[in-house]
Amino acid sequence: MGFTSVRTRNRRVTTTSTQIRGCGPVTMRLADADDTAAAGAALAEGLAAQVGADPVAIMLVGDLGAGKTTLARGLLRALGVMGAVRSPTYTLVEPYDTCIGRVLHLDLYRIADPGELDFLGLDDGDARLWLIEWPERGAGALPSADLWLRLRRDGPGRELQIEAGSSRGEALISTINQ
Repeated sequence: MGFTSVRTRNRRVTTTSTQIRGCGPVTMRLADADDTAAAGAALAEGLAAQVGADPVAIMLVGDLGAGKTTLARGLLRALGVMGAVRSPTYTLVEPYDTCIGRVLHLDLYRIADPGELDFLGLDDGDARLWLIEWPERGAGALPSADLWLRLRRDGPGRELQIEAGSSRGEALISTINQ
């Protein structure tokens, strides 16, 4: 198992993985909410090179309170969002204009059936990035995942597992570990 230290702004997060490049997931130990936001910011740094004609889809998986929205907030702040970054738990979708273009942040916790997504107006062809919390609730109706981010509580901190779902996802993982 390899160890890599990632520095984002003034935070250092230690990652472990069986493979940094390729199919193996990367695991990060996050001490607190600031580390969780810093992990999101680290992802944002690599997004500009990966966003093209097709949007990037990042799936955020974890129990309630695992840090999904905190990570998304860190990513969105690093992409230039200055206003409030709220959890879309009740609104289901929060759109943001960022330095890479339109970002849609979805929280599907309250969706009972993937067919309900048809009523959310998600045919936004201008979206460059999809951040999707609780993606299993929209199975079959969502874009294919480029990146899977799995968060779980680990004592007072969190554990973040990052796994590629596409070659763009692999490229994003490699930018975190440079």
